[in-house]
Amino acid sequence: MSAAAWSPLPEGVFTGIDWNAPGSIDGEDPYLVWAEADDFAGYHFKRGRKLPKWLPIVIELGAGADVPALVAASSTAWLQVPRVYLNVPGLRFCSARVKKKFFDKLRNDAHLRGLIQRFELGLPVGHHTHALVDPCTPGAQPTPAPGLLGGKVLGLIDGGLAFANDQFLNAHGRARVKHFWRQDETVNGNWPGNQPRHREPLDPARAGPTPHDMGYGHELSGADIDAAMAAHTHHGQLDEDALYQYLQLWDLSRPVNHGTHVMSLACGKGTPLAPKDDPASHCDLVAVQLDWSNVLDTSGGAMNVSVLDGLMYILARCAASADVVVNISWGTLAGPHDGTSVLEAAMDQLVTLLGGRLQITVPAGNAYQSRTHANDTLAPGESVALHWRVQPDDRTESYLELWLPDGAQDVQISVTPPNHAQPLPAMRMGQAGLWNDAQGSPQCGLIYPTTSALGSDGTCALLAIAPTFSRQASVTTAPFGSWTVTLTNTGATPTLFDAYIERDDVAIGQNTGARQSYLEDRRYDTSGNLGSFVDHADNPTPIRRSGTFNSLSTGQYTVSVGGTRHQTSAGGHFALYSPRKPDPDAGRPQRPGVKKVPETLKPCDDNPALWGVLGAGSRSGSVVRLAGTSSAAPLQARQLINQA
Repeated sequence: MSAAAWSPLPEGVFTGIDWNAPGSIDGEDPYLVWAEADDFAGYHFKRGRKLPKWLPIVIELGAGADVPALVAASSTAWLQVPRVYLNVPGLRFCSARVKKKFFDKLRNDAHLRGLIQRFELGLPVGHHTHALVDPCTPGAQPTPAPGLLGGKVLGLIDGGLAFANDQFLNAHGRARVKHFWRQDETVNGNWPGNQPRHREPLDPARAGPTPHDMGYGHELSGADIDAAMAAHTHHGQLDEDALYQYLQLWDLSRPVNHGTHVMSLACGKGTPLAPKDDPASHCDLVAVQLDWSNVLDTSGGAMNVSVLDGLMYILARCAASADVVVNISWGTLAGPHDGTSVLEAAMDQLVTLLGGRLQITVPAGNAYQSRTHANDTLAPGESVALHWRVQPDDRTESYLELWLPDGAQDVQISVTPPNHAQPLPAMRMGQAGLWNDAQGSPQCGLIYPTTSALGSDGTCALLAIAPTFSRQASVTTAPFGSWTVTLTNTGATPTLFDAYIERDDVAIGQNTGARQSYLEDRRYDTSGNLGSFVDHADNPTPIRRSGTFNSLSTGQYTVSVGGTRHQTSAGGHFALYSPRKPDPDAGRPQRPGVKKVPETLKPCDDNPALWGVLGAGSRSGSVVRLAGTSSAAPLQARQLINQA
């Protein structure tokens, strides 16, 4: 069966960019290109429906530019930046919401174009596609929030933060969470197991007002939380269920929440068998609860806006004298892995600008055994075929990023869909195309620019594949099975590449229809023998565990944390899913700047048979066990708070 040919990319329905024009994809975010090519279907927009009015993006400004300069060169009619980004002088990064006219201005306004170095698409769903409340205006000045915190402050950015759990109360029974910002905005929210058809706004009298400097979501102060707790305390006992119902935090009715478990490890009082009494168990807290739309999108690929906004919120609630440690126990598998993604570069600049007052802990990742990474060197004339197993019944899109260093212009990429004898025509750098079904809807797309907004060095080619199953006839589906992706070096010098499959699993309590794809190779050791859980230099398979790393965690100044076991044995010291230190495959050639080894290690498994560690459940007194380097990172955050 022949795979036919690539079809040209269409003109962007939102950006107005002719993506098929020479050079149009260069320097752009390939996820934005793909989103426009399939009418934002990956974000649950149905074909023929109205597109979002605003797109959320994260922006990196050029050297010498800052957020006030961007605001002065634009209009809130088509670009809106949260006011919180005025708080840090010299900051070259911000989130924004933009209308179609932004892209017109970017094409025609040389001054605006000179300010913006690159931008990435955020998560264009729900209220993230609406206008902000009270955005930045030219000449606006920072407006400090009330109740700024000094001393030691721990910030948490996660989902499901049960702040009334007694793990997070002080000795007087009052909330240690002094500022709580939830990024969702609707009653019938997009939490696990609930995908609403109708959205009713939250009641600000219960959920709290929209913070003026963020422009969306709802905020509760520590006093608000204490008052609500007092109103729901009867005979000396807090009714936590009634409290969260009143505050419209229905997601916290679940007995297990990732964020609560993480927060308890970072700053809780411990368990009855292992109590904690340290500075971290008494410090003030600032909590950012991610919109469930972000949590449902386990790839984390579009969390850039939400995480950066969360960081800025936490800093805006702290005094200049505060020592702030922020834990972000989330992440993604794809990306440049060299610290040059927009979010990682933004975090690095924040740490630098704040002169050491800010420290950020992040997990090293849980995909060490997942077969989502390949690395190899291509000799002149050599080809390497990657066999990408895209699973049946996958109701979400799948993504493969192919990263090449500078000077790799002679690498061609060809794609052979499952059950096809011949590949689609090979593409060279600077080309892109769609493989459409009989109705003209894209089943997959390959975007292969000369440079990419996703990273500063080399380039990234994105292969995006539609879901393999849907219960809705309007959704375009792609064939499942083994997609063969072949890279060929047609030049005269060797070059190397990294391939990263994006995360596509299902988080706790969810039913999204996601199924993680993976790479296959008969030479890759899946025996389960003692030596099979690390890479061996003499194994020629391109699939490598080494380099499978959370790409939120490869910045220069963030602290990445790998996972170990409390109790070691013949099974080894490391959690099987965690990157290792030192790297067992350190001699393998790698693109410049790629990070594969965590800065530090903390326990996240008890022993080889009992994975995970104990932490708090959603309700006071409950204890749950969760595994992953998400549990290692908050232990490092705790240590940093105690040392501050």
